[in-house]
Amino acid sequence: MTWTALTQHRAQLGEGPFWDAPTQALYWVDIAGQQALRLIGQNVQIWQMPEHVSAFIPCASGDALVTLSSGVYRLDLDSPGLEPRLTLFCVADPQPGNRPNEARCDGQGRLWLSTMQNNIGEQGEDLPIVRRSGALFRIDPDKRVTPLLRNLGIPNTLLWSDDGTRLLFGDSMDATLYSYFIRTDGNLDVANLWYGPDEQGGPDGSAMDVEGYVWNARWDGSCLLRLAPGGKVDRKIDLPISRPTSCVFGGEDLKTLYITSAASPHNHPLDGAVLSMRVDGAGKLCTRFAG
Repeated sequence: MTWTALTQHRAQLGEGPFWDAPTQALYWVDIAGQQALRLIGQNVQIWQMPEHVSAFIPCASGDALVTLSSGVYRLDLDSPGLEPRLTLFCVADPQPGNRPNEARCDGQGRLWLSTMQNNIGEQGEDLPIVRRSGALFRIDPDKRVTPLLRNLGIPNTLLWSDDGTRLLFGDSMDATLYSYFIRTDGNLDVANLWYGPDEQGGPDGSAMDVEGYVWNARWDGSCLLRLAPGGKVDRKIDLPISRPTSCVFGGEDLKTLYITSAASPHNHPLDGAVLSMRVDGAGKLCTRFAG
């Protein structure tokens, strides 16, 4: 498989790739570098955030949401990169010492946002995680916040079945991906182990293809695992990066896989890059926030 580094940009902690099909744009973030990035064609635009940012998701209304440490904000995409215009949308998790992590929209355009104990220092250095203070929330376009899970360690991966009745959600502290039945009242049933742990790095972010297979980035594993709908390994895709963090399908035919990554002590030249690779099958569309 042939890999390409999309840009010269190298993130400290690249995450949250989102492909916006209507504009053919790739959105992602550098959590530790406090940057929200968008690639359209060959043009990369970077907005410097005042805090750690874990997700950058376009909205139906024409602006975008960014998930910052102090809350969820709307970002005016016409504002300059060094002076981003931010408007507070809501505060999902008021827990002191927490920061946002995985965040994606379900098929209805509602934002699902997870949080965790902040593990990033002021200079971008790693801080030890000493408590399971994270949580998972669902945020509706009318700003209503619904808590769904508590006592999370390092939440990663948010994927839904086509009929919206099942959630695939991971906790990297457990090295495990879980499946949840979504009840008719919108709450989650008990967790069922879906995949893990294994010896090929820890589970980070994921994407789903049209066949229902899950492509899971393996932190410190230098690979993606393609997992069958039943939770078994279909194949392993080796990568030239130490810490892949997440992936998303994009391109005009949704057959280009984009992979974000983080810096590492191994100092591999591509660590922190966004990689792209052509694959045989198409992936599922990302959904904008409905507000």
